[in-house]
Amino acid sequence: MIIKMFLALTLLSFPGLTFSATPQDLLKGYEAQSGNSSPARGAQFFNSMHGQEWSCATCHENPPNHDTKHIVTGKVIRPLSPNTNSERFSNQAKVEKWFKRNCNDVLARECNAQEKADVLSWLMTVK
Repeated sequence: MIIKMFLALTLLSFPGLTFSATPQDLLKGYEAQSGNSSPARGAQFFNSMHGQEWSCATCHENPPNHDTKHIVTGKVIRPLSPNTNSERFSNQAKVEKWFKRNCNDVLARECNAQEKADVLSWLMTVK
């Protein structure tokens, strides 16, 4: 158990690494850093306005299970829910890149492991 937690933490600390993952793998890694996730907290976080007067739902809409368009660029955003878009949360490097970018846009800071765990646990429930 300790070895698995160490490996998860080690892999999450190298965002430049690219490896295939599942949403469940990523969630376990975030929970190893932060504790248990909460889909309810994830839904609230996703839909709440934050420091930059945006929410995650500003671009991804709620529920995030269909194509949307970025509010500023108009670029198509594929569904965020891994249940409707199997490419989501399947590559750790991309997940870390987009969490970093989007959290900075919405919060004016990076998300912490608890926020990532909560949001991901909620997204895994969205059909």
